[in-house]
Amino acid sequence: MGALQGIRVLDLSRVLAGPWAGQLLADLGAEVIKVERPERGDDTRHWGPPFLEGPDEPLESAYFLCANRGKRSVCLDLASAEGQWRCRELAAQCDVVIENFKVGDAARMGLDYPSLCADNPGLIYCSITGFGQTGPYRHRPGYDLLVQAMGGLMSITGAPEGEPQKVGVALTDIMTGLYATVGILAAVNERQRSGLGQHIDLALLDVTAATLANQATNALVGGLNPGRLGNAHPNIVPYQSFVCADGELVLAVGNDAQFGRLCELLGMAEWATDLRYATNAARVAHRSELVPALARAFLAADRDHWLAKLEQAGIPAGPINSVQEVFADPQIQARGMVVALNHANGSEVLLPGNPIKLSRTPVEYAAAPPPLGQAEPEWLAPRPSS
Repeated sequence: MGALQGIRVLDLSRVLAGPWAGQLLADLGAEVIKVERPERGDDTRHWGPPFLEGPDEPLESAYFLCANRGKRSVCLDLASAEGQWRCRELAAQCDVVIENFKVGDAARMGLDYPSLCADNPGLIYCSITGFGQTGPYRHRPGYDLLVQAMGGLMSITGAPEGEPQKVGVALTDIMTGLYATVGILAAVNERQRSGLGQHIDLALLDVTAATLANQATNALVGGLNPGRLGNAHPNIVPYQSFVCADGELVLAVGNDAQFGRLCELLGMAEWATDLRYATNAARVAHRSELVPALARAFLAADRDHWLAKLEQAGIPAGPINSVQEVFADPQIQARGMVVALNHANGSEVLLPGNPIKLSRTPVEYAAAPPPLGQAEPEWLAPRPSS
């Protein structure tokens, strides 16, 4: 039995943030019912190529496959009175609802939290929007790229001399999905005491601001306005990429003892006692002198030579892998981070695994992402008795 066995989730969300939360809950054992538009479904079903190839149509986009594992799909026209009624009937049988409608749209359809909890007081209702249910921006549409820009993430991403950059995946959406999952699980736990559900209001902009982490406190506590440092770290030196004779590596020196061993390895033992470099604070202050000297040292040999030496010395370092190299890595494969599931179109689909390793109730991959409307004949089936 999964850790969330017996929890039923109604996933009314689309694209990535909400579906990511729904997939995580499904991996943990919840029953997740995904409501989609008739005929077209979730927009991401069409966000390709690439598409999963198989002997039968329709094909599914790789994008859709990344966030909808373990769910059942039903089609409802939520613009119609019939679809709204059916959705309310289904919500009455669920523990959790996840939605990402524009502010006000759920209320117009009678699918907002006050409407649904009137019939189901224990319902936990998670709303995901770009800017939240309150505030001057609440009616604006929100997209990951837009919020990465407005939330400061782009201003600290990229080379110092280059333009602001977005992160290579929709990180704001993904982090919002993770925060949504945490909020839902907290509300499920609290319901055991009160018997009541509650409304969770999540905004992509709030999540982006929160996950600025040390860069946020560099600004709030230190009075700094962080800028772009490329692959370097604002608070740790050396902690960045270096070019070797035949490629690049990443070096992550986390303390003074590791720096001392690095100095020995590079034949520069005197750096460890040099007052400019002996402590991390000094190294940050003298970054402009130390980093070029390190860069010259790493050019003297091949990447694999340095990686072997660094590992032997207990200094954190690694290659800069491509995405394909990541999933071919023996450590990733040993950890079960590549999952093969049988898709209903007759083909096998490879997906990234779930990183949560529970000892007694491990993650289970119940099914591949569903074809559109696959579960309609059973979608109003009564909850099994426990």
